[in-house]
Amino acid sequence: MKIQEIVSLSPVIPVLTISELEQAAPLARALSAGGLRVLEVALRTPVALAAIEAMRKAVPAAVIGVGTLTRPVDFAAADRVGAQFGVTPGLTPEVAAAARGARFPLLPGIMTPTELITARHAGFNVLKFFPAEQAGGLSMLQALGAAFPDVSFCPTGGITPATAADYLALANVVCVGGSWLAPSHMLAAGDWAGIEQLARQAARLSRSYQAI
Repeated sequence: MKIQEIVSLSPVIPVLTISELEQAAPLARALSAGGLRVLEVALRTPVALAAIEAMRKAVPAAVIGVGTLTRPVDFAAADRVGAQFGVTPGLTPEVAAAARGARFPLLPGIMTPTELITARHAGFNVLKFFPAEQAGGLSMLQALGAAFPDVSFCPTGGITPATAADYLALANVVCVGGSWLAPSHMLAAGDWAGIEQLARQAARLSRSYQAI
């Protein structure tokens, strides 16, 4: 699948930090049962790569990606465990080159107009806007939309259930990334029913995005 297809599957992509491998499979099942098929596992813990592999086995219908890719070696590792898409917080020439050699599509992160132009020059027009709230939020995305009408975004960083709908109302926002879908206290308690309910609420969010 192309990245445009993947980000169009759900209005919200859960950004997941998994510390205990045994949490991976039930977490994927809960989020998928709640209607969120696209999941991003951040490379922030020692078990992140193994968690991707476990989630793919547990929920074959889900699309499991890897986040926080920052080095070329990360792409090779993610390839080996079957990641289906990748996400970066930024884009360097080295990361762009690694993405071209990967077997999965990339959602690269940008924060400024200069970074956007660099990413577009590298062949990307579906981008992660990060960190969204700190980088200007809704008003910044509106400004970028006026200047770059051919680019669409997945804003991530500081977005909450209360603000997600406002982002999704923007014409150039195809989905949002959110870490609120799997709060640490629910993970620790194994509250999969509660996580499924959070996913169900997120899956009901509407968006105004149309392909541009």
